[in-house]
Amino acid sequence: MVLIISVLGLLSVRFAAANPEAGSVIPAESRPCVDCHAFEFMQRALQDLKKTAYNLDARTETLLLRAEKRGLCDCLPSIN
Repeated sequence: MVLIISVLGLLSVRFAAANPEAGSVIPAESRPCVDCHAFEFMQRALQDLKKTAYNLDARTETLLLRAEKRGLCDCLPSIN
């Protein structure tokens, strides 16, 4: 029984020591700057939001002009 526990203990130590070697470690110099990428992502998201806001503003203005035109046309008597 002691022999089995010893063998299992040695195997677990070997597997534990093998795990760090299994993954590759990327040096800090070659890793991308997380803050820089986050800033670029936020900058692109802000530009997209500005475009969306502009498009919504333009569509709202178009709809308001259409509604005003419809209101004016409905008020004027049609001459036949």
